[in-house]
Amino acid sequence: MEPTPQQLSSFYRVAVRVSNLLQPINLVRYDERVQRIVILVGETLQVEILPNGEVLIQ
Repeated sequence: MEPTPQQLSSFYRVAVRVSNLLQPINLVRYDERVQRIVILVGETLQVEILPNGEVLIQ
């Protein structure tokens, strides 16, 4: 399974914003079970990108 074009577009936007804030991206994973991209930013911030491109920040 591959990420959707909407997910890839959202991932790019998130990566640019995070790098502009000078925060490290420590982990990027595509979870095939739930079809989400999971990004660990810094030590505590978790970002999930849904198949429709919606970004969830936890």
